[in-house]
Amino acid sequence: MANHKSALKRARQTVKRTERNRFYKTRIKNITRAVTEAVEAGDSAKAAEAFKDANKNFHKYVSKGILKKNTAARKVSRLSKLVKSISDKAA
Repeated sequence: MANHKSALKRARQTVKRTERNRFYKTRIKNITRAVTEAVEAGDSAKAAEAFKDANKNFHKYVSKGILKKNTAARKVSRLSKLVKSISDKAA
């Protein structure tokens, strides 16, 4: 256990940050899963709506400093490719 005042503070900060990071990591996984499940179900309207939400949230997380710009771009690009594949099959 921490003995110094500064070490106690760092321990408190670590707990807060760990909780916050877990929330955002889970949120990112759930957003991604919503898009992939809609694509697997073959529902292009639902997939497009989920992708729109994912795009908005990932870029919001970039502005908050949770994701790096290229990471968000990569995730959005991969999801976009997935959503596009379902519309190509329909056409």
